[in-house]
Amino acid sequence: MTRAGKRIRQLLLSLAVGVSCIALPTNTIAEDSRLQRLETTHAGRDWQAVGRLDVNGEGFCTGALIAPDLVLTAAHCLYDRDSQSRIAPQTIEFLAGWRNGRASAYRSIRQAVVHPQYIYDGQVSTDRVRNDIALLQLQRPIRNTTVTPFETDDRPRKGARIGVVSYAHDRSEAPSLQDVCAVMARQEGVLVMSCDVDYGSSGAPVFSFEAGRPKIVSVVSAKAEVSGQQVALGAALAEELTLLRAQLTGSRVGGQMPPGVGRVRVGEGRGTSGAKFIKQ
Repeated sequence: MTRAGKRIRQLLLSLAVGVSCIALPTNTIAEDSRLQRLETTHAGRDWQAVGRLDVNGEGFCTGALIAPDLVLTAAHCLYDRDSQSRIAPQTIEFLAGWRNGRASAYRSIRQAVVHPQYIYDGQVSTDRVRNDIALLQLQRPIRNTTVTPFETDDRPRKGARIGVVSYAHDRSEAPSLQDVCAVMARQEGVLVMSCDVDYGSSGAPVFSFEAGRPKIVSVVSAKAEVSGQQVALGAALAEELTLLRAQLTGSRVGGQMPPGVGRVRVGEGRGTSGAKFIKQ
């Protein structure tokens, strides 16, 4: 197997973890919509700020622009599975609106930070999912008028209608939209969702449509099987983004840096980690 093939295999491997503590409702909340492949310019027009994150040409995740120079994704996308070390920033590229071999904008990464309580130590748990978020700062802001950053919003309530735009191993050349799935449970800071995700969907934005336009309320951390049902697990957001922004800028929140917050660049040491996709 080539080095690239090994890296992709690492990114696609699922990790075994017990999620029996999550209780799902016995009734179906709503009928989910099918994935819509956003292959044409018209279909993908509103989703150009979702892009593919390529890691050294050997694997990928999904990310979304939340400011002209900031991409939101999953923390575990920034780690090498074998060495458990940070991936060098120059190996990561954000391809905004990537579709059929072309992107609306190409940007390398200047620096990246993960949630200060995110631990990459080989132990998979709800803590890892709950804190599995990261911010990437681009080398240059994206000023393309067709690539509009998404706003973020509070975590949705149980039963709320949500949607996901993601790339995956079987749809790596164009993203897909599922505009109707649901929050099945909110437990221990983790969103349990009925959304259809697969390998490569790590870091994909989870949208709420309640305000009349899509706002990001979570990111995909893992897929799991609970009581025989395939579900997606989403990381926390909201106030956690304040911590991440403080890490990037070195600014203080309320006059003091939050506990455990420090400015960290991709590739620098910190014993943090996360699971890609988890399955019981």
